This record gives sequence, structure tokens and C-alpha cells, in this order.
Amino acid sequence: MIVLYNPRSNGSGKRILPMSLLALGGLLEGRRDYIIVDGNIETDPLTRLDHLAQAGARVLGVTVMPGPQLAQAVPLCRELKRRHPGLIIVWGGYFPTQHWDTCLRADYVDYVVRGHGEHVFLQLLDRLDQGSALADVRGLAYVAQGEPCSNPLASVPHPDSLPDFPYHRVPMDQYARACYLGQRTLPHHSSYGCPFFCNFCAVVNMVNGRWLAQSAERTANTVRLLHDRYGADAIEFFDNNFFVSEARTAEFAERIMDLGLGWWGEARIDTLLKMSQRTWQLMAASGLKMVFLGAESGSDETLKRMNKGGTASAEKTLEIVRLMRGYGMIPELSFVMGNPPDPEADIRHTIEFIRRVKQIHPATEIIMYMYTPVPLAGELYETAKAEGFRFPATLEEWVSPEWNTFSLRRSTTVPWLGANLRDLTHDFERVLNAYYPTATDPKLTRAWRLALRAASAWRYHLRVYRHPLELRALHKLIAYQRPETTGF
Repeated sequence: MIVLYNPRSNGSGKRILPMSLLALGGLLEGRRDYIIVDGNIETDPLTRLDHLAQAGARVLGVTVMPGPQLAQAVPLCRELKRRHPGLIIVWGGYFPTQHWDTCLRADYVDYVVRGHGEHVFLQLLDRLDQGSALADVRGLAYVAQGEPCSNPLASVPHPDSLPDFPYHRVPMDQYARACYLGQRTLPHHSSYGCPFFCNFCAVVNMVNGRWLAQSAERTANTVRLLHDRYGADAIEFFDNNFFVSEARTAEFAERIMDLGLGWWGEARIDTLLKMSQRTWQLMAASGLKMVFLGAESGSDETLKRMNKGGTASAEKTLEIVRLMRGYGMIPELSFVMGNPPDPEADIRHTIEFIRRVKQIHPATEIIMYMYTPVPLAGELYETAKAEGFRFPATLEEWVSPEWNTFSLRRSTTVPWLGANLRDLTHDFERVLNAYYPTATDPKLTRAWRLALRAASAWRYHLRVYRHPLELRALHKLIAYQRPETTGF
């Protein structure tokens, strides 16, 4: 038996369909006996996995994202290996792809599948059955002669070449959730990668500038299945960049027009600005409510250092905000704060730029992350190393409170960013979220919104952001929901 495990990803109770495991399951279907275990549903994941190991499970495949998933996967896998030394534990996902050597130095991780690993994992299982060599299995990392080593990455499979997700393997009703988009929101992942090379983004190491997508017809058919069979009235697309192809986007929007869905996806600002008025009208009519956009900075110079590519600019960010307001859509803009070489100037400039954004479209969602390097060649990463930045050498260090915060991009560990700058960013965020409460939190009544705005108005207008204790108390009282941590 093969067990595919999705570690618990957060403490908010939010359940996200484990699509990476469903993608693996689609290939295993009919070939291997397997079971999917989701730590976000299980009340005691360790006991469940322990029972499966006792029942004869031979291989445990674990998908690991940095942050909460990693923090749960480390002690769980360590304990399972202690109880069942013969259990073969294979890690895959974003974190192991980037830090495969660190993972393999832990004696409870036997193999790492790097990159898009559906076929790699299946090939590994075949080689383990045959007792064959592993040196030619592309995308596989393992220990040889006592040291971690990695084969070259495998090519990215085209999504249309992969089978449909075996939704019958998971309790779908437990994943449908109410949010800003709809009352029964389900996710889908329709494409791989992104054709750009932003040097703060881990996706680059995964796909090296490739973007491969399901056809508009297949994507629409999957959405229709989720609507008809599982009652979805909204869809979140977890693609790294859903809107790369205008023709595909327009065709998809036309094909789902009759479903009355709300939907969300991620895009590049300059890509959307190139789309025709007809495509915008189709997207609006098909139910597109919100788009996540990497604004990253209000400085063109910083965008250049980030290698944003294309025609990214601060002015284009303002342009897309105006355009989306006209179509009744909400932009969800992310900003990377505290970029070297001058983090203070970067933070203060971006704060002023965010204020300009809010003047144009007050409902714009603003998400602020602290700059956190990824193991990737580039000006920002090289500057970070020159400032003394180093990644942890062990998994145990990675799951410490300091580095768990780093993984969530709210770091307190980067050497060039002092406490004053971190506090300024967080205090501004507190004031901003009070003066412009999120549109996505359903429990925020009109009265609460007015109260938050009134309490924060003097701070916002006078730019007095520091130590907003009264706003912290108000946010705690109403359990204020930030979109980037609890979803919409």
C-alpha cells in the first residue's frame, strides 16, 4: 500500500483540497493500492498513519510546503520513522525541491521528488520494486555514499497529458467552504508554471520559465463537474499564473458563463492590461470577482532589481486598479517590503504608493510580505548573502519559530531588516486594515466597518502609524480576518 499524506497546513480550520496528492493519485489509479490522508481533516494524523504502517503500508509520500506544513511534517515523519524503520518516506513539493539536500540529511527522509513529480514518484516506486539503480531517474534526489545527491530535474508534464483528479478518493463535501466568492467554493489547478523569471519567486526553480496549461475546454469541463456533482458555486484557481493566454482565458469564460459562478485567479498586471475590452467583458460576465496580482513594489527601480520582466511598472499597477474598479472587480495586490540594498527607503516608498492605490480603488486588498530570499541566483539573493543571510542547515532549525515566520514571509530573521522597520510595516498594515477594512470578511458588519474607520482615521490622515494599540484591541475583539492568512 502507498500512503499519500498532506500535512496540516494551518490552524484556522480552513480545508484546501489536496490537489498535489490527487494529481499523484490520478497516475496511481488502477496501478497501485493507495490511500490519501489529509492532516487538515484527521483529528490525530500520527495515529492514523501509524495504523496504516502497521497494516502494511510500505511507502509514505508527503507533500511539503514551507511554513506550517513543514512544521507538522518534521516531527510526524521523525516519529513514524522511529516506530517503523522500514517505512520508506518520500518528500515532494516546493520546500523539498528547493532544499533537497537539507531534507536528505534528516534520517527520516529517504527520497526527495523535485519539481513536478507525478511521473517521478511512479518511476521511483517501480525502481524500488525492481531493486534497480536510481541514477537515471530525473527529478529524484537521494543519498549515495553517505551524501545527498540530486539527478537533473524532469521535464514538466503537460497538464492535458495527465488524468483527471480522482475526487472520489477524498471527502469532497468537507472541502467546500463559504467565502467572499461563494457559499460552496472549491479549488482547481489548471496550469503549471509562469513564463517570467522574477528573482524572489520559488516557482522559477520549479519550471525555469515554462508555462503549460490545460485547454480551456478541459478546464471548463472540470469546473462544470465541480458545479454539477459537488455543488460548487465558486472556484479558486491555484495556478501560478492563470491568465497567461488571453485566448484561453476568453474561451474559458465563455464556456462557464451559464454556471453563475464566482471565481478567482492569479495574474501578471501587464498581461491583464494587454487584454481586449471583449475579454474583460467576458471575464466580468462569467463571474470573475477578484484577481491576485504581484504589484511587489511602488518603485520601478526595485521592480527592475526583482527581474519582474515584461513591462512591469508602478504606473501599470495604478492603471490595472482603475480598470478593475470599472469592471466591479477587486484587485488583490501583494507587495514585497524591505528589499535590499535600502530597505527603509523601500518600505517608506511602498507605503506611500499603497496610499495612492487606495485612493483609486478603496476596496483593493493589500497584502504585505517581508522580503525573504529564495535559493536562486539573482541580484536580490546575492545582496542578501552579502549581508550575512544563510538558510538553516537542518530541518529542526527550519521548524523553529523564527524560521517558520520566515517561511510565511513575515520574517524577523533577515539581517538587513531591523526591528524598527519590521514594526513600522506591521503598524502601517494595522492602520491600513482599520481605515480600509477588507471587503472579504463576511462578519464585518457596516457598524464594525464604521467603527474601525473612525478609530483609525486620525492615524491614517496624519501618518501616525506607530504603536496602534487601540486598533490591535479592536482587531482582536472582532477576530479580524486577513485574506493572506485565512483566505476570503
